[in-house]
Amino acid sequence: MGTAEDLDGLDHAIKKLQIEWEKFFGGVEKKPPVELAGRVEGIIRRYAGEEFRNNGERFRYQTLTARYNTFNELWSKKLRAREEGRVVGIHGARAEQLAKERLPVAPPPGPSRSIPDDVRVRNPASENAAVKALFDRFLEARKGTGETGTVRFENFQKLIAQQAARILQEKGAQAVDFRLETKGGKVSLKAKPVL
Repeated sequence: MGTAEDLDGLDHAIKKLQIEWEKFFGGVEKKPPVELAGRVEGIIRRYAGEEFRNNGERFRYQTLTARYNTFNELWSKKLRAREEGRVVGIHGARAEQLAKERLPVAPPPGPSRSIPDDVRVRNPASENAAVKALFDRFLEARKGTGETGTVRFENFQKLIAQQAARILQEKGAQAVDFRLETKGGKVSLKAKPVL
């Protein structure tokens, strides 16, 4: 396959990628089109160091690469905003209203202190409300990324208790802040000691 055909394929793949990202952000697809994006980037990388003899092909490659980079930056911003629970593309009072509607429910006051994205745990055995709030956020985040599989609260609670106990003992911490992070379409739990 020649350069012209590869560039035609790249043009078509970028258009298809635009559609797939719109489906994902529109809620039609559960997972972002990471595989297709990888193929597009592979074609771009293949010709990145290539010396084009035809000026038309070089110009077309540069145009397609610039278009892809622009869209990729936009998709990354939208994805980051979605993961952070921010509204993208809506401004003013409507954006504020939507942001308030999406705010997570804070756990009830008690021995644990919750900050916007973190849940602080001092004693996992006696702080069921904090662990339950974190579990609910975990399930919601998994649902948002399209992850499948059942996670039982008892197993989640046991994991939190084990991690908290280990960190409290090893680091001499007073408490542990747990935070959810989404990376590569997977939700993970990050623990940080509070000294």
